[in-house]
Amino acid sequence: MKCFSIDLDGTLLNSEHDISETNLQTINELLEDGHAVILNTGRAYADVIKIKALENLQIPIFCVNGSVLFSQTRELLYEATISQEMYKEIFPLLKGLGVGILVYTNYGGFPSTLPPLHKKSKEELNVLFEEFNYDEILEKDQLKIYKLIALTHHDELEKVEEVKQALEGKFDISMASSFPNNVEITSNEAHKGKALLRYQKMLNLDFKEIIAFGDGGNDLAQFEVATTSVAMANAPLNVQQKADIITKSNDEDGFAYAVRHLLNKEK
Repeated sequence: MKCFSIDLDGTLLNSEHDISETNLQTINELLEDGHAVILNTGRAYADVIKIKALENLQIPIFCVNGSVLFSQTRELLYEATISQEMYKEIFPLLKGLGVGILVYTNYGGFPSTLPPLHKKSKEELNVLFEEFNYDEILEKDQLKIYKLIALTHHDELEKVEEVKQALEGKFDISMASSFPNNVEITSNEAHKGKALLRYQKMLNLDFKEIIAFGDGGNDLAQFEVATTSVAMANAPLNVQQKADIITKSNDEDGFAYAVRHLLNKEK
């Protein structure tokens, strides 16, 4: 059985954050041919299932960079969390660097998850982060923290490196960037590649090949365990350089194009 592990934003989704008919048809063909297809995304579960094209697809969903794993029947299989003690150490460091902070939890994202923020202005984002009361998060009952995102404005990208330097080696965490202007911070057990290996072990599966598709820094983790890694044409150069294959962009059905190439299928 081949496993196709697919990132969402910038990979399977086009610039309008939709899945094209061509990409959807390709997924269905892979399933019909007996292959495993897994969505492997930095998104929270709620932001994945909002995508209409996915409503009728029964495939596993790995969310929050491998922090939360759901089976094809939407059964929760695994969670990796950041302890509240660690959160209390990391949060003030990020605050001191003047970055926006998103907190992904079992109650949702605070003050938001990332997808709804893509079209907001710098001013709107500043107001959002400045006015939100982060103390309320820790008051929630049986709180689970899955991920922190340090978000910078596109004219302040130097803060991305500042965040990484401030946290590197001090905590048992994984850091990756799904976009050039963010740092996603998760448990060290949360990792798109580790999630694939963990899923195989939990379900006693044997993937003869793992073919991973992605466009962001957080996809390098799944490239590490893949038999074949595929970067989108819209991926940053450092991601493309780590891939075995570079396909067309997410607006040119690059996922479907690569699958046809890999399986020697005609268009």
